[in-house]
Amino acid sequence: MTDDQIQSLKDDIRYMKSLADEGANGPLLGGSILVAAGIIFGAASIVEWMMSAGMVSNAGGIAHLYLWGVAGVLFTLALVVLIGRQKSRPGVMSPSNRASGNGWMGVGLAIFSMSVALMVLSFKTDSALPTLVFPSLIFALYGTGWAVSAAMSGEKWLWGPAIGGWIAAPVVALFAGTSEMWLVYGAGIVLLALLPGAVLMRREPAARD
Repeated sequence: MTDDQIQSLKDDIRYMKSLADEGANGPLLGGSILVAAGIIFGAASIVEWMMSAGMVSNAGGIAHLYLWGVAGVLFTLALVVLIGRQKSRPGVMSPSNRASGNGWMGVGLAIFSMSVALMVLSFKTDSALPTLVFPSLIFALYGTGWAVSAAMSGEKWLWGPAIGGWIAAPVVALFAGTSEMWLVYGAGIVLLALLPGAVLMRREPAARD
């Protein structure tokens, strides 16, 4: 083996080691996903408040379904794009990012599953009452998602939105059945998704070429 080949091998080993160190200690990713959720569902909650308060026509109730359906589709499209971009960032395969990502995936699936379950329950009981628990459920699950991220990353400040989510769950329930519930929900989405997500975004490393 020539000196050039030995040097090339050493360079390759050094590069692989740097990637391994980067993966083990990389910052948490996924802040852009939470920002997207905060913007899309925060805006939807404002529109829902306007319909519930009679400021905007709800077209006999069907507008509520269209509103959240469109919001869900927009977020799904944003999710696909943002996850694709995230794959090119350093540290994406770190243990903390993998655990946090799986935790938030579980949160998302739980929200989707429970939304279907509550719609079925509302249909079976011919009542909108079961859907009033949904905002509280989302905040409780957000708290769980942040708790997983905080525990796996060692970022103590993430316990703030985790505890905030658990507190927000019963608080928003106090406004159940009123139009103000959607203002409280929108504010909670901003505080528990958009703002902490923006902080994570600022800490993310640039994508590799």
